[in-house]
Amino acid sequence: MTDATSEDLATIYAKPTARVIAKARPAIDIHARKFIEMSPFCVLATSGTDGSVDASPRGGHSGFVHVDGPNRLLMPDRPGNNRIDSFKNIVEGTGLLQLIFFVPGLDETLRVGGSGSVSTDPALLAAMEEFGKLPRAVLRIEVKETYFHCGKALMRSKLWSKETQVERARFPSISQVIHDQTSLGEPESQAEVEARYKTQL
Repeated sequence: MTDATSEDLATIYAKPTARVIAKARPAIDIHARKFIEMSPFCVLATSGTDGSVDASPRGGHSGFVHVDGPNRLLMPDRPGNNRIDSFKNIVEGTGLLQLIFFVPGLDETLRVGGSGSVSTDPALLAAMEEFGKLPRAVLRIEVKETYFHCGKALMRSKLWSKETQVERARFPSISQVIHDQTSLGEPESQAEVEARYKTQL
């Protein structure tokens, strides 16, 4: 088996159309803004100084990522596992990042690229209270590019379809998984995990 080269890729895939190239925009326009304001979930990707890449889910109420002008987003940080891989990558490395926003029920997604910095400004934190709590920090994103992806990937996966939803009981609780992997802590049922999560949002 031989890995493909750049020349191989050029023979496998047709060149993107002018329209595909042109739809990459240098700022948040009216459509990107509306999409972000409707989105309760995104994936944040960052890269470390050692070349490693991290991708982590982020969520909140619709519009939890605030549009602060045509080239700036503000993302409050909510309680997680305290590894802070994304923030370490941003403050120690280049700060470059990518986001993909999802809106339940829509097959299209929005990709946003730019650079980030982490703020603990008290006034900024106070303006982003959610779930009755202030964020511990806010990710400021200077937007360089926005790009709408077509819906084919989500259509293929039937991501929003009820017929593809998996019953929760078919997979062990995350607590049980981690216990099996590490032998640390005591395994909890899914009901116990969800009850605990609700106190930590």
